[in-house]
Amino acid sequence: MEEVLEILTEACPGIDFELETALVDDGILEPLDIETIVSEIRDAFDVEIPAEDITAENFNSAESIMELIESYR
Repeated sequence: MEEVLEILTEACPGIDFELETALVDDGILEPLDIETIVSEIRDAFDVEIPAEDITAENFNSAESIMELIESYR
């Protein structure tokens, strides 16, 4: 989880990713931010996240992003 938080913080500094649970729903993450995060996840975890899984549900929190990564490991 620590590596996910590091990726998120580097991509979007100033956001408390440990507390936020509506990153997409509240417009905190923009589409370009999500693209950057998906790219960093691919590099760090060697997983491909298909476009159909890039949803608000999967990107609303650091925890949901981690669960998504785990589902592809």
